[in-house]
Amino acid sequence: MELLSVVYKQYRWPFIAVIVLNLLSAALGIGIIAYINRELIVSINASTAVLPTFLGLLLLLMAVTLASQLALTLLGHHFVWRLRGQFIKRILDTHIQRIEQIGSAQLLASLTSDVRNITIAFVRLPELFQGIILTIGSAAYLAWLSPAMLAVTAAWVAVTIIGGWMLVSRVYQHMAKLREAEDRLYADYQTVIDGRKELALNRERAQQIYDTVYQEDASTYRHHIVRADTYHLSAVNWSNIMMLGAIGMVFFMANGLGWANTAVAATYSLMLLFLRTPMLQAVGALPTLLSAQVAFNKLRSFQLAEWREPFTPLPMAHDWQTLELREVVFQYGENGFSVGPINLTLKRGELVFLIGGNGSGKSTLAMLLTGLYQPVSGAILLDGEVMTDAERYRQLFSAVFTDVHLFDRLIGPGAQPASPALVQQWLARLKMQDKLKLEGNKVLNLQLSKGQSKRLALLLAAAEQRDILLLDEWAADQDPHFRRVFYRELLPWLQQSGKTVFAISHDDHYFVHADRLLEMREGVLYELTGSERDKATLDAVQRTDTGR
Repeated sequence: MELLSVVYKQYRWPFIAVIVLNLLSAALGIGIIAYINRELIVSINASTAVLPTFLGLLLLLMAVTLASQLALTLLGHHFVWRLRGQFIKRILDTHIQRIEQIGSAQLLASLTSDVRNITIAFVRLPELFQGIILTIGSAAYLAWLSPAMLAVTAAWVAVTIIGGWMLVSRVYQHMAKLREAEDRLYADYQTVIDGRKELALNRERAQQIYDTVYQEDASTYRHHIVRADTYHLSAVNWSNIMMLGAIGMVFFMANGLGWANTAVAATYSLMLLFLRTPMLQAVGALPTLLSAQVAFNKLRSFQLAEWREPFTPLPMAHDWQTLELREVVFQYGENGFSVGPINLTLKRGELVFLIGGNGSGKSTLAMLLTGLYQPVSGAILLDGEVMTDAERYRQLFSAVFTDVHLFDRLIGPGAQPASPALVQQWLARLKMQDKLKLEGNKVLNLQLSKGQSKRLALLLAAAEQRDILLLDEWAADQDPHFRRVFYRELLPWLQQSGKTVFAISHDDHYFVHADRLLEMREGVLYELTGSERDKATLDAVQRTDTGR
């Protein structure tokens, strides 16, 4: 399996050590059966001195077998821990538009279901290893006892394995379909949780989603998991019954055909009984390994950024004067909405407002400006230098987006705890002294109203002390009084402290406070000056093109 080859490449010597332990465990198991055959079956006058040796060998087998299983299990858990960490890091390093294309439901499914399936597989892996190694070693010992009986027994076992594999292959097919159904179920869960308020208001919609969306996906999931379990149980029962049949065949060959004596037949039967449990466990472990391979393939299918070592500190640009978007174009998919070409120059310390109708491209421009979207053409320049390293360029920005996410740590430059004095200043200006509970730089209460959440998000962004602050409809969730405070006090204060502010806004009452007023119209950027700016009214976003 490809998954095992990846483990081998990453943990070569520990993996080899585990294999050696499993070989030793198998050798001891076969050795004990040989000892039983020589001292307890063939020997007529077994002495009591045999018992201590026999018990000692059993204890040694128990210790070595446990050590080999624990070693492989620990190796598997370490691999899964590393795989999960790499997956998280790769998500953090992947471009935002790729993450948006994948969707949060699929990523959450992989972080929970796929990683869990890989973990379970490694827990069951020792059973598969022991079954394979014991089968090969036992075959060698049985060949020494009676080659003819081994040939028939091997053919019988081969039929058993082939039949089991045919059944297990059907398990794999249903596991692959099961994984796709699980993605859809996670999306359904997200719909029910995120849309809980709307669904509570409209029970007809709730029923429609339950009956025609969730139930269909849940029924598909049930169908494939029932089929997978059916084939799995059939494989286990097939192997179980065929192994019992093999014991009957052994005694028929020995007593009916006269190919061996009763002692050899007893040893053969003992060996087959000894192998029965490991082989059944191996067959039982196969579906989990196949499921893990499906999960591993799913993780690789996301086409995330390549794995890089942990975060490296990036130098921040200081004393810059101009930031320019030159002929920047962005498009969603092959035939999707396009923005640009955008030509925009921001000067250090400016306060710029951006307006535009819904779907005009305002948020896309914000993502391009901050380096979160990569343009299909054009360039971003800082003081005339083309920015090729988006990650370094993004160090200029802090942002509060409309779909704000609150973090519980206030950090400053270099991920150090935010300046307590700066935090206290902002708490006072945001009127949040009595709303937030802080313990050092940790926020203890994140259950806030929407307006308060935006204020905390602004505090988090300001504490980072980046040069440019992007605010996407920040004031939309504030009451009229604090909206005035924002435009008349907070924004001027940010300018005075040397910040460049780029604010998406529809509050035309306060356009006068901006140094420049921009407007997006169907993906094209315009700057409103003179009479155009004066004509920006309460209906500015939907006004006609008269006078343009």
